[in-house]
Amino acid sequence: MIEPLKEHAEKLLEAFRQRLSYYDALPQLIGLGIVSGLLSALLVTLFRLLVEGSLAQVFDGAPDNFEGLAPLWRFLLPVSGALLLGLILTRINRGAQTVGVSHVLERLRNHQGRLPGKNLLLQFFGGSLALISGQSVGREGPGVHLGAGIASLLGQWLELPNNSLRTLIACGAAASIAAAFNTPLAGVIFAMEVILMEYTMVGFIPVIIASVLGSTISQVVFGSDSLIDVPLVELNLLWEIPFMIFAGLLFAVVAVFFIRLHLFVYRWRSISVLQRFAGAGLLTGIVAVFVPEIMGTGYDTLNEVIAGNVAVRLLIVIVIAKLVVTATVTGLGMIGGLIGPLLVIGGCLGGVLGVIGNSLVAEASSPDFYVILGMVAMMGAVLNAPMAALVTILELSGNPGIIFPSMLLVVVACVGVQQLFKNQGIFAEQLQYQGFKSYEEPARQFLSRIGVRSVMNTSITVTTESISPEHAQNILKGDAVWIVIESEDKELNLMSTADLAKHVDTIIAQSEDQKNSSAPENLESVQNAPIQLLDIAARNFSLVQLDSKSNLFEANRLIQEDGAEALCVVRRYGQGQSIIGVLTRDALQKFYGI
Repeated sequence: MIEPLKEHAEKLLEAFRQRLSYYDALPQLIGLGIVSGLLSALLVTLFRLLVEGSLAQVFDGAPDNFEGLAPLWRFLLPVSGALLLGLILTRINRGAQTVGVSHVLERLRNHQGRLPGKNLLLQFFGGSLALISGQSVGREGPGVHLGAGIASLLGQWLELPNNSLRTLIACGAAASIAAAFNTPLAGVIFAMEVILMEYTMVGFIPVIIASVLGSTISQVVFGSDSLIDVPLVELNLLWEIPFMIFAGLLFAVVAVFFIRLHLFVYRWRSISVLQRFAGAGLLTGIVAVFVPEIMGTGYDTLNEVIAGNVAVRLLIVIVIAKLVVTATVTGLGMIGGLIGPLLVIGGCLGGVLGVIGNSLVAEASSPDFYVILGMVAMMGAVLNAPMAALVTILELSGNPGIIFPSMLLVVVACVGVQQLFKNQGIFAEQLQYQGFKSYEEPARQFLSRIGVRSVMNTSITVTTESISPEHAQNILKGDAVWIVIESEDKELNLMSTADLAKHVDTIIAQSEDQKNSSAPENLESVQNAPIQLLDIAARNFSLVQLDSKSNLFEANRLIQEDGAEALCVVRRYGQGQSIIGVLTRDALQKFYGI
């Protein structure tokens, strides 16, 4: 009873995999969006509970109140946490040490979205330790890795085609952002703008579903209150627009300084991880003694800035300290994200600009208005994600009136970073430094969305290189278009059934000649002689094997690199494999029109 059920389930799963290889497998992707969204949201929620619960126990219910610690503890906590992390990482393989958004992007571009489980475990526990020990990092970067990682592992466990892993990763990333901020639309935009760097209808719908599930679970566990108390603010005077343009340029300068400092320190990753983390912990600890507001994500500080409870001098000090410490420690490899610290830096700098604006014109918009604009500008400019930053603030504030000035400021800041200073977003710059392309060409994006199983020719028959005439006739009676030939040395070759038919016709013609000739004794030897398929005068392709989970980009790359004319698509299971189709160079080129 159990075995037939297992066999039936495997057949259904195999049909599911087959359908997913097509670019328009929307119903199947919606199902995956639901499952991956739930898993991602639950994992990120567990991560938040671990971090916030631990800090709430220490700070009597105020998880971000590092300012309440004595100066000695503000020094010892980040130093000891960083040293412990460094000691842990020295015992971990270097390949398992890479975490965060840049790791997700690198695996998506160079490993077809196959994220390793070891890196995921390090992100969960290492990110928790970093945040609990007060490192100047955010929790959104770990959240994105956790969401994308668990979604990728789901796809790998189900042995889904690689083209579907892209959508799964986007679903996981969107659900994680939604669960972290309770901003479902911002999660969708972040996934499409930063992770996939493309917008498609088939990709949008599963990602939206996953993001909504992430936000729902976040509200069930943590309530509907926002982490940041964004007030209802608006632009008072149109004459402020020139000042806002100046502010956008200033944010571009600050964003570029952050990116370049981060990349400058990033070059030191060749030294031992213990030395790097010791340096990161010492820097954080020393600065935290004098400016405790830099510790942790800093959302409590941001709320105080919005409320107008922080003096201008302290705002300037926080901007400088938080910027230098965050850019340095993350460049050294400290586990954690950037979004939270960027919002704090941008909000504090915006608060300074708001005070200056009000001192110049009494009727100008309130300082908290510029705090909100600063958050948008800094996040958008550093990440090169203007839409994600805009939508985040819109959802946090629920105030459509903030959109027009936010758009102006973030556009000026992003254009300034890219055009005036020739810098891309920080994740793109990290990829470039590692020797990878910071973007995907349109052709690669298109081919990566389609599985090889949707294009391969399954009208095949597999045989040895020597066959009997009777076997040849059976092949010709079937509907096979291609013949896969397994030689004695286990090499694979491909020939068309049409070429075999021509050869059989030649044999029949020779038989007729022998029958009519003066030497009919040779007739039987001609009719019954084995056919050596590799000796037939026909177009013969040497086959290169390709896993059935591959997408068309992988197929095209294999053809280009190996110079192969055809690929043999194999389905691997356990210790064995079976040939399920072939893909020729001509068929691939005809598919995408070159």
